[in-house]
Amino acid sequence: MLKFFLWLRYLRKKKIVFLSIAAVALVVSLLIVVASLFTAFISVFEQSAVKAMGDVVLEPPMRFAKYPLLIERLEQIGAVEAATGVVSAQGLLHLGKGNVRAVSVRGIEPGRQAKVTGFQESLIKQSKSLGGASFEVPGFPERVGGFVSIGVMTKPDEKTDEYDFAAVEKMIGRQVVLTTGTVSKEQFRRKVIQFGIADVVFTGVYELDKSFVYLPIEELQKKLYPDEDGQMANQVQIKLANGVGTDATLAQIRGVWSDFADKQLKWSPYLINQTTIMTAKELQSRYVTELRKQMRILLFIFGVVDCSVVLLIICIFYMIVRLKQRDIAIIKSCGATSGSVCYIFVAFGFCVGIAGSFLGALFGYVVTRNINTIEECIRIVFGLKLWKSSVYMFSKIPNEVNWAWALVIVLIAIGAAVVGTLIPAIIAARTKPVEILRYE
Repeated sequence: MLKFFLWLRYLRKKKIVFLSIAAVALVVSLLIVVASLFTAFISVFEQSAVKAMGDVVLEPPMRFAKYPLLIERLEQIGAVEAATGVVSAQGLLHLGKGNVRAVSVRGIEPGRQAKVTGFQESLIKQSKSLGGASFEVPGFPERVGGFVSIGVMTKPDEKTDEYDFAAVEKMIGRQVVLTTGTVSKEQFRRKVIQFGIADVVFTGVYELDKSFVYLPIEELQKKLYPDEDGQMANQVQIKLANGVGTDATLAQIRGVWSDFADKQLKWSPYLINQTTIMTAKELQSRYVTELRKQMRILLFIFGVVDCSVVLLIICIFYMIVRLKQRDIAIIKSCGATSGSVCYIFVAFGFCVGIAGSFLGALFGYVVTRNINTIEECIRIVFGLKLWKSSVYMFSKIPNEVNWAWALVIVLIAIGAAVVGTLIPAIIAARTKPVEILRYE
């Protein structure tokens, strides 16, 4: 009971203790915000790859025929939920007089694409369509339809970094011209495809939104490879069932592919082995590894700088010990041991650490969850746009709190507060009542 009385007395009389609580809170909130924003960015980056390409990507060194047969065999594996083929090309999209954009062309099956990836969720008009995504052009069912990424048709506003969705939606149904082609026998064969814009794709990932056009895979294949027999694909995207082991499933997929390429395509072992079969996250692993390194370096730098909090706590508690030597002497003269006196200050520092960590975690949570609002307020008040999708990839700042990192930071902060009280606590424990009370 005496310890609680002393703690309350010190808080009431020595309000400088609140400075140490505030310092711990600021440090904890800063580190939680930094760790959460970094890890949230990494997580969204990895998920964007899965959303765009599926869980696993099978990409041979050259295009191949009979891909529906391969998909059928892959889906017979219990660990594979769905698969779809993709034909890729490059081209120029003519949107109007003087408006030509370089684009990456993808031939897809919208129904299967929606099963493998989050493609349908990215469509402005058909995102919630119960009938699934369709290339049918509104008002012109006879036209060949296609999807165009929002960044191909317009650019985000320089100040707000937002697209003009109203203007983009007006372009749905418009007839546009795509110029593409293939190289055969060292000659470029130019192909022109006219199609109507059936919908607009907005993924929120700048690199995907600025350059992609999606067409029916049959139509694109017919234009690019009119002399080829069978249905062609450059890539197969695969969605795995929930809870399956990735390594074992990849081994099964490799086995199915090897058998298919050998017996159906008559490919050599060299071509078969040159096929890339990786998870979408593994394809981004180099970049993610570098991001994690940067996060650790930044947290280390902030951690070193924030060690000043320990020094601040040492100074504050040392000052309390020096000013309260009479109280300490009276306590010891009443029979308290040096260990009990030391415990009073260490426990007080522990409480300071808990209070500061709690407030810091709360403040860090609020800042992280509302980081986009804060960034928008800075833009409005100061005219400064801190986050641009063209620079940082995503249209919004990822704002999920990483509770695992938060727990580690809180525990370290509490430990640091305790460490900061050790020296003053030892000095208090060594106080000699006779020397202090001699002239009282």
